[in-house]
Amino acid sequence: MNQIFSMGKGKNRVVKPNRRDKPPRQRDVEEEKEEEVEDSEDADDESTSEPGSDEDATSSEEEEYEFPFRLAMYDFNQCDPKRCSGRKLLRADLITEVKLGQRFPGLVLSPTGKYTLAPRDRPFVEQHGLCVVDCSWKEVERTPLHKVKAPEHRLLPYLVAANSVNYGKPCHLTCAEAMAAGLYILGFREAAHRLMKPFTWGEHFIELNKELLDLYAACNTPEEVIKAQNEYLERIDKEREEHSRDIDLPPSSSEEEEDEEEAE
Repeated sequence: MNQIFSMGKGKNRVVKPNRRDKPPRQRDVEEEKEEEVEDSEDADDESTSEPGSDEDATSSEEEEYEFPFRLAMYDFNQCDPKRCSGRKLLRADLITEVKLGQRFPGLVLSPTGKYTLAPRDRPFVEQHGLCVVDCSWKEVERTPLHKVKAPEHRLLPYLVAANSVNYGKPCHLTCAEAMAAGLYILGFREAAHRLMKPFTWGEHFIELNKELLDLYAACNTPEEVIKAQNEYLERIDKEREEHSRDIDLPPSSSEEEEDEEEAE
């Protein structure tokens, strides 16, 4: 990304002709004063026209950021427009809308996908774009998903929602969460963070799933992603069982004897 700064330009300086009726010393003093005033004007011009502070540069960088490819959404109008994360991304001009029945040239994250999204999909997405489907989880089975037309459909692996409606629920992601997860898994981490900026819970979604997202991003094929997912879930289940066993097990006889000795 290129940043263009406009450099300030001072006024054209005019050198006055020597006047014979003034002593040379007095004339030099006046000319020095004029030059000091002009130099001050030059400095003011440069300070007002060039954004020199770090805050200005950061603000300009955020405003000028462009996603590396097209991000889009199919909207089935099943969600509350005021609470819909996809609509919020549309209002922020971060994604575009694809009309139902219209063909999207890239990859769509859709419940109809046969394969799981994997980093090997990156070149195709980078060239043709990434799209999500906005529909209610309660209406998925009755949603005419055949109107979503794209050459590639993919499923997302196991992730946990961070939005206020389905917080903590596995796989119940909003459009924004699904899009950010897809970007992260494909290696576009900065784009994922940028996409989440409009939401108060946006960064928390990435933090909540960071271990999983990093595991998926380190894979290549859908099979590797599924393997990483299953190994993670097995480990979590095992840790949960061990923790539950530690709580439920009664104290052993040796522990009871130690407690009695301490009491005496």
